[in-house]
Amino acid sequence: MRDAFGGIANIVVIVVFLVIVSGYLAFNVNYTKAFRVKNKIISTFEQFEGNCYDDIATEGTCNYEIQKYMASVGYNAPNFSINEPGWTCHYGYCFKRVDISATPGGPNDDMKQRAYFKIVTQINIDIPIFNKIMPGLKIFQVTGDTKPIVIGW
Repeated sequence: MRDAFGGIANIVVIVVFLVIVSGYLAFNVNYTKAFRVKNKIISTFEQFEGNCYDDIATEGTCNYEIQKYMASVGYNAPNFSINEPGWTCHYGYCFKRVDISATPGGPNDDMKQRAYFKIVTQINIDIPIFNKIMPGLKIFQVTGDTKPIVIGW
């Protein structure tokens, strides 16, 4: 009887270890996707000088480039949104424009309006029980900022 109980206990320990290791690996893969997508969104916002407000994803637009990259890496975060004022969400990421005070030095000494964008992507961990227990846990979000962008020039 003692040997049978020891065998079951060993199997339970092995199964728990495998679940923890595979969960850790799945989290790392999804974190890497979210981080890479965030970096691509930042570089695309900088390339298009912040003109990414349109929900249209035609070829040559900011949202088209972002969606194409998301599809290529397999990133998917449906229903991701931030319920705070000022945030705009598209296709599984959110952004917010943060205005910086105008600086002198534009044409004819006009003031240039500068802003940067806060970008947030979500690490998509689709475990139903875990998502019900902690739906708004911010540890599963990856954030970043663009460089200051001159708006309207």
